[in-house]
Amino acid sequence: MKILMFGRGVMATQYGWALEKAGNEVDFYVRPGRAAQYGPYVDLDILDGRKNRKGDQVLERWFINMREEISPDHDYDLIFLSVNHEQFEEASKIVSERAGNATILIFNNVWDDLDTVAARLPKEQILWGFPGGGGGFRGKNKLEAGFMKSIYLESAAAASSVVRHKNAVDLFQQAGFSVSLQKDMYVWYLQHFIMNAGMAAQALKMGSYQKMYQSPKHVKPAVLLMREMLPLIRAKGRRASLGTMVMLHLPAGLMGYGVYKVITGGTLAGAIMERMEDTAYISQESFALFPRDILADARRLGIELPRLTALEPYFRMV
Repeated sequence: MKILMFGRGVMATQYGWALEKAGNEVDFYVRPGRAAQYGPYVDLDILDGRKNRKGDQVLERWFINMREEISPDHDYDLIFLSVNHEQFEEASKIVSERAGNATILIFNNVWDDLDTVAARLPKEQILWGFPGGGGGFRGKNKLEAGFMKSIYLESAAAASSVVRHKNAVDLFQQAGFSVSLQKDMYVWYLQHFIMNAGMAAQALKMGSYQKMYQSPKHVKPAVLLMREMLPLIRAKGRRASLGTMVMLHLPAGLMGYGVYKVITGGTLAGAIMERMEDTAYISQESFALFPRDILADARRLGIELPRLTALEPYFRMV
């Protein structure tokens, strides 16, 4: 498959590497002048979770092909779009002008309804999903990151095109990933956004994620924040999954301990989180957008979130 990665970000780079190693042709679309700025290669330090639950370390200088101009009549089969939450609107505008007939695979955090989020893009070409990785760049071209075996994708029944969906599933499975299919991807996005917001608000209060993860008692307030935000899912016309409802209604202290162990117990998830914060690649401003967006929407919908409101000074002006 011929694949165009939008940008040379964390997700685009590590998934681009994995897909190229599986025999696909991978290019990166970057802004004019960025190819010279980035240089022709990326020094990879990736924890690859496809065969080892703790991640096999990959240390490699990977030479990449970057393109600064793409015509609308290109022959790419798939455009991989995964950017920071606040960058999506501009990115979708750029992609809409260069979509061609490619499948547009969106691996992004989403809070607003899908039609609004992707209003500029051709609906019949979109597939909604989410990656299972993270990390950051140190300097201009050293990537310290990692990814899990699983990626998340909407079900074939929900997809705009069964053929495009099958091709995407085959693409990732042939590259050694497992594909977790979601009956309602929008509910999955909402739940994930709420979890991000709860963790981000508490981490900003504590000063960092690493400080929050020093003790289960510091994680417990994040769980209570998530629980408080759950009614927003119903207010947006959806129902939270049974698993999420059960998980977030367990004793908050127990859930806090569980999250603490997942992050600090020598897991791949913990290592990815550590790399993300150590590189400071994602700014505190970006993290603050999760609770900020949710609180703004709650006020619009007339839903009170007293715990989150009390923490607003930590994320309002970050």
